[in-house]
Amino acid sequence: MTDQPLTQLLQQRLRFSKRIQPAHAAVLIAITHEADPKILLTRRSLYMNNHAGEVSFPGGKRDPNDTSNIVVALREAYEETALNPFDVKLLGDLPMERSRSGLLVKPIVGLIPPKVQLVAQPTEIDRIFFASLKGLMHSTPSPYEVRLAKQSIYFPSIRIENEVVWGLTARILISLFRYGLNYQKTWPFLLNSPSFKSAIFKKID
Repeated sequence: MTDQPLTQLLQQRLRFSKRIQPAHAAVLIAITHEADPKILLTRRSLYMNNHAGEVSFPGGKRDPNDTSNIVVALREAYEETALNPFDVKLLGDLPMERSRSGLLVKPIVGLIPPKVQLVAQPTEIDRIFFASLKGLMHSTPSPYEVRLAKQSIYFPSIRIENEVVWGLTARILISLFRYGLNYQKTWPFLLNSPSFKSAIFKKID
């Protein structure tokens, strides 16, 4: 990665895929256009049926009337945060990701003004916040425990703004770093390796 501004690098590297595949859902990675860019994140309501209480990008499932993945991302961002679609400068998309429930999710990347007025839709979103792009890039993965019926497994996560970013949202961030910023962040699928987990726990104790 070069020393040029991150937003400039994003604009140079990102494009929209020529091969268009309609996704089941789409998310908007909205990044403030400023010297120290920040990413718009939300915490989903505890009353949601899926991924309740988790940190995510604005986004959601495709509606029958949605004509493209871009439309899905912009519509959902507006419904969840009141982000005006005309305030978004679209840059490109990232490779398709698959959610835990099997949905194909397309990430759409765009720049937004630093001081947009946002309002959380209370039935869907508990909190809207911004996280430093540089801070996310250079953070150390920490273990996030997911309890199953007979055991616990540990996924890599990023702790920021008193929130935990993991799972699909974290994987999309790693993809943004790679394709948008030419930055390869180490991100194991699981942190269940005893030696690796021990090293991580020592860093966060």
